[in-house]
Amino acid sequence: MTYNDALQYLDSKHTFASQPTLERMKSVLSLLQNPQEHLRVIHIAGTNGKGSACAMLSSILMEGGYRTGVYTSPHLQRCNERIRLNAENISDRDFADILEQVMLAERIHCANGGEALTYFEVLTCGAFLYFHQARADIVILETGLGGRFDATNVVTSPLLSIIMSISFDHTAFLGNSLEAIAFEKGGIIKKNCPVVLYYQQKIVYNVIKQIAQSLQAPLYFEETNVVLEKQDLQGTVFSAKNNLFAMEHIVLPLLGTYQIENCITVLNACAVLCKNDIFLSEEAIRKGLFAAKWSGRMEIMGTKPLILLDGAHNADGIRRLAESLHLLCRGKKITILLGVLADKAYEEMISFLLPLAHKIILTEPHSSRKLPVDILKQHIHTQQKIYLEQPDLARALDLALAHTKEDEVLLCCGSLYMIGDLRTLLAQKQIEMEAESDAEL
Repeated sequence: MTYNDALQYLDSKHTFASQPTLERMKSVLSLLQNPQEHLRVIHIAGTNGKGSACAMLSSILMEGGYRTGVYTSPHLQRCNERIRLNAENISDRDFADILEQVMLAERIHCANGGEALTYFEVLTCGAFLYFHQARADIVILETGLGGRFDATNVVTSPLLSIIMSISFDHTAFLGNSLEAIAFEKGGIIKKNCPVVLYYQQKIVYNVIKQIAQSLQAPLYFEETNVVLEKQDLQGTVFSAKNNLFAMEHIVLPLLGTYQIENCITVLNACAVLCKNDIFLSEEAIRKGLFAAKWSGRMEIMGTKPLILLDGAHNADGIRRLAESLHLLCRGKKITILLGVLADKAYEEMISFLLPLAHKIILTEPHSSRKLPVDILKQHIHTQQKIYLEQPDLARALDLALAHTKEDEVLLCCGSLYMIGDLRTLLAQKQIEMEAESDAEL
């Protein structure tokens, strides 16, 4: 199987199966000799903050000398981004090899009457196989959707479960209340395995606490004293102390006011890992946080004008983004390039963004689930905001750049699908500019 064959195999898969179950995963993984059973896993669920936690924690573990695998979703530009070992994307050759092994096992599974795997299930099986074959010391698994029936949840004894911020998203699958969503996310908690919970609403804590108690899983939910020392477009410096750790002058380059809470959860996780024989020195923690990177989340892609890409794609994520922009870009005019998916809470998302906007460029992500500009503009028009519309993403970017002065800000947001395409477009523009500059010389 070639790399392109592997991508075609993936593209032939459905996004969702006929029913939520882990049986397909268990059957195919059994045919692959259960590679997940040979891995030491840190399992992360939540509505927002999962990716940032993966980025920080993997960077810390690498600084600590651990060969670290990370499985995340979705990807921004290439599918290989989902499976990384020591910060390196899986190679095209290894990607093709593991998917061929998964495909052969799936054929046997289906021949025995089993239902075909979904897109995410194929990749999850492949990730387990790759990390086992590559001899990863520790693997960080990010859930794709929910937790209880997520394909990653075949892991039976994780080193640690981490549950990040929980809010409303994917309600058609996870439920229409915070209690229901928390119950689904809490499905990653395993018997006698510790769990760290992001500090959040009591209603979520009560659900997670009940699940943890029923499984005799030690629960760490810490109120933390934070002293903010600096926060700007270069990053954040703060000190923090709770019952698990105390650190001064923590330097965090990931942008966003919300990253402090994400970082504290990661620091709690490090303290719990140390209690369970995964040694991490303070030096490794500090260096790991300083080196952490997470593409497409408050990512700076240009300075004149300041171009920010952010993949926030639900109401709570957009609210946190708006709060950060209000602080970090105070006094600057902001042009917003906005494209959203039709199955998101776009009216609420718009309500958080519009107070920030000087101008708005409406566009459409490259997705069958996109919200057409004609519908999106109806909600902008009622707010009496200046807007332009351009469904084609590349042309919309050109339009947005043309309407943003060098001392202003261009924020591109609304859909993670759109952010990956914009990274590609902006990178190409940078190459063209450098070529023109070289030609002039």
